[in-house]
Amino acid sequence: LETTQITALLADGVAYNFWTFNGTVPGPMLRVRQGDTVELTLRNSPSMPVTHSINLHAVNGPGGGSVDTQVAPGEVSTIRFEALHPGVYVYHCMTPMVGQHVANGMYGMIVVEPPEGLPPVDREFYLMQGEFYLQGDRGQTGVRDLSLEKLFDENPDYVVFNGSVGSLTGGQALRAKVGETIRFFFGVGGPNKDSAFHVVGEGFDRVHPEGASEALTNVQTTLVPPGGATMAEMKLSAPGHYMVEDHHVTRLEKGAMAHLEVEGDANPQIFEHLDNVASTQ
Repeated sequence: LETTQITALLADGVAYNFWTFNGTVPGPMLRVRQGDTVELTLRNSPSMPVTHSINLHAVNGPGGGSVDTQVAPGEVSTIRFEALHPGVYVYHCMTPMVGQHVANGMYGMIVVEPPEGLPPVDREFYLMQGEFYLQGDRGQTGVRDLSLEKLFDENPDYVVFNGSVGSLTGGQALRAKVGETIRFFFGVGGPNKDSAFHVVGEGFDRVHPEGASEALTNVQTTLVPPGGATMAEMKLSAPGHYMVEDHHVTRLEKGAMAHLEVEGDANPQIFEHLDNVASTQ
């Protein structure tokens, strides 16, 4: 992984100086199996203004690897670890001030599958929620930077999926078909707010809270804390437009949603629209 700074759109007309792993928010989803020995090299781009590191919640060792990966601009560090526990885990920068690094976009997910792998599904989606605290007024256009005052007050201007408002809507919407089983890997980078993960018009057939091996069934909304992640599955029954959201619903206005477009034949046994029929006496 390489830590880099990029300037990109956070919302319409609003650009931001992001700190990233490999140029994206979230960083790449790393995927290994329980018992694997993993070597991870962290490079800090020479163009970065500060030191960075990585703390992987799946790592058993000092700082989750962050003690040994404090790398100044232009430097490199490699760690080796055994993936001991299956689950879905957040990783993030762990260089002081940690909240500043995370709030600038430095988080991602590492999935540790059981030795036999996860059960097959038709499609998988990777989503992470994060907050952005901007200097100036919300909606002010131009290139923006982090506001430490808003960060300390835990008062974000934007709460978004995958790094920007509308990142998973329109032409970038999630897409699937009736009859398919889909799996969400959903995490919260934070740094401060939890998420009430919900799909409007669907229920989760199985949820692995905090990525636990044991699953809950028939769950409407699952709570995911900052620095936490979950794995959830559902079989799609009816076509149409669905919204994936943080059910702290006022956050929809701040960007905390994605769209899921489901194609396929109508399924009136499951859901149908009835025309209004005038009542008679």
